Amino acid sequence: MILSHWRSTSGRPFSQAEAFRKFTAIGRMPALVLESGETLIESGAILDDLNEVAGPSRALIPDRGEERRRSLRILASATAACDKAMAINYERRRPAEKISADWITRCRSQLDAALSAVEAFRLELAGVRRLQQTEITAACMFGYINRVETHAVVGARYPSLERLSRTCELRREFMACPP
Repeated sequence: MILSHWRSTSGRPFSQAEAFRKFTAIGRMPALVLESGETLIESGAILDDLNEVAGPSRALIPDRGEERRRSLRILASATAACDKAMAINYERRRPAEKISADWITRCRSQLDAALSAVEAFRLELAGVRRLQQTEITAACMFGYINRVETHAVVGARYPSLERLSRTCELRREFMACPP
């Protein structure tokens, strides 16, 4: 069972946290509950397990060597960018008198560094070949940041990420899973 997120029926943020803790004590999402009852949290651990189950010929990331390390660096930078955009988004939800401008500035700096790191890889998606995890994660990250921290990605600062995101969002796999 995959638990990526639960929608609150109460309208209160995080109101589903207690129910979610039945599956993962720290309440972190996403979570994957395996048939054995073991629960994996954190996207990297979940994807690693799914790639293992899929096997080397169907895995979305190389299983060893330089290409695997490159992929892991891309994924780490892309998820770091998401984490920083999320931190900014959460900070803005606090009461106005408790919002820390210094914290937001620090997170924005880290967000820019993470976006620049992913951009430096110049990810391309040519033709109709099968998507890889680096492309999926980078495109999802860019789309998310474009929704929650729009000013971070305006002005053509990240042309490779913009191109990749546009290309991925036209694919049936992405259209089947709107944000």
